[in-house]
Amino acid sequence: MHILHLDSSIQGPASASRALTKALVAHLLKAEPKAQVIYHDLVEEAVPHLDGPIGAGFRPLAFGEFDETTPREHARSDALVGELLASDVLVIGAPMYNFSVASQLKAWIDRVMQPGKTFRYTETGPIGLAGGKKVVVVSTRGGSYLSGPLAPLDFQEGYLKAAFGFMGIKDVAFLRAENMSRGEQAQKTSIELAHAAVAATALSVLAGPRVA
Repeated sequence: MHILHLDSSIQGPASASRALTKALVAHLLKAEPKAQVIYHDLVEEAVPHLDGPIGAGFRPLAFGEFDETTPREHARSDALVGELLASDVLVIGAPMYNFSVASQLKAWIDRVMQPGKTFRYTETGPIGLAGGKKVVVVSTRGGSYLSGPLAPLDFQEGYLKAAFGFMGIKDVAFLRAENMSRGEQAQKTSIELAHAAVAATALSVLAGPRVA
């Protein structure tokens, strides 16, 4: 089993999502000790945001001359998409920032959404090429967005499901810790409930034929 583990919280050691992704990967490794893990801290080793010259490495954009750093970014794009395609399971720490995902995670997504590699265009529309994987998103949010007045403002989880679905990855689950900004007790309760769900989440990842 190949695990791709990504964190995108800006809070460092104080991050709830980082603690949860670490616990989840530990449970997976306990069950599958021979599993291989690739880890990226998308804050500490930030992927530069997509621009024209970088995008020209995998899209037909009108940029033919590059500075000395651009070929290295083309190689980074190739490496990131290769890691995604080689993975069986993705564990992604994705706190909600301003109703969506961290820009660091968005930068990674922009690099791995590559035509001809993770999706392709057809006469009837795009087809995902990266299927057969499982994704667990550790979703931490300040309020409660599953229902109620804040639900229409959730552009985080829907975006991630759409992005991975576009690449053919339909098995996307969420391990949530909500109400993180609703006071100390609400935060404590939410974190405890999320950690209590880690073992069951790991079992669901390991179940079924998709994970080798």
